[in-house]
Amino acid sequence: MPMNGKKMAVLLTGAAMVSAVAVFSGAWKYVSGLENKPEAHLVSGSETAVDLDLLGQIEAAAAKSRIEPVDARVDSVWKAIPGYNGLEVDIEATYKAASSKKRKAGDAIPYVYRQIPAKVTLDDLGEQPIYRGNPSKPMVSMMINVAWGNEFLVPMLNTLDAEKVKTTFFLDGSWLKKNPELAAEIVKRGHEVENHAFTHPNMSRLSRDRAEMEIAKTQDLLKESLGVVNKWFAPPSGDFNQQTVSIAHARGLKTVLWTLDTVDWKHPAPDAVVQKITSKVEPGFLILMHPTDSSSQALKGMIDGIRAKGLEIGTVSQTLSPERIMPKGS
Repeated sequence: MPMNGKKMAVLLTGAAMVSAVAVFSGAWKYVSGLENKPEAHLVSGSETAVDLDLLGQIEAAAAKSRIEPVDARVDSVWKAIPGYNGLEVDIEATYKAASSKKRKAGDAIPYVYRQIPAKVTLDDLGEQPIYRGNPSKPMVSMMINVAWGNEFLVPMLNTLDAEKVKTTFFLDGSWLKKNPELAAEIVKRGHEVENHAFTHPNMSRLSRDRAEMEIAKTQDLLKESLGVVNKWFAPPSGDFNQQTVSIAHARGLKTVLWTLDTVDWKHPAPDAVVQKITSKVEPGFLILMHPTDSSSQALKGMIDGIRAKGLEIGTVSQTLSPERIMPKGS
């Protein structure tokens, strides 16, 4: 049958309904509801026939492999828990890849995946503290709170570089003011830097004005001295109240604490730190540490142990993001 422009000739074998995908001048269109038509085949204006067997394999695999997204929620214990995107096969992209002339007969189908966004995110939960990432996300983060310990910072940075790990440093504002070059080095090495108040106070004991000053002063300094747009606030010593969370929220910051603590300020043996963290760490955990001799020496062992559990290590922003960790090669 002759073709004219973008018109398509459809000839169908049997009386069954067929749903297929055709190429119209390089663009995809679904063709469905074809009933009671006489026999024949399917072609398009670009003279590209659809391989219905291949398409059927892809659609069947897509139906089986789809993973629904998980919405962010408020937990009675962990408070705000971020959502986690779902996953599905991109049928059109997969069909195009599988139809490539480079793919040989018998080669596995090169599935292409895309994320399904969670409908509810942390932004929808309001003024809530955060203690952990989503337990379905195989990623953790190290929260390195910095108000002292300069002598251990560079060795820790060197270990992180060697292990190709990026994480998050929460900077005390008064420390940042005295150590702008060292803070800039943290940023230069690709790490995230965030807000740890200005004078390391117990936030729950402060007046509203003083609490706001502690957060705002460091937030402004991060921008002025490092060009950093602040997103997270970690209360010193984990001390806070709802006023703290509300003030941070009003300034566009989410209040974040930890799931697992090295307690490195008590100077435990490095081996004990490694054993504690690697035995207890789970997906979504936020691990608290400081620039101390204990954590500096234990850092590589912690990284090795975390990875041995099949977990990735990222920044706080990455761990708390709903972004899904995608299959390799997708």
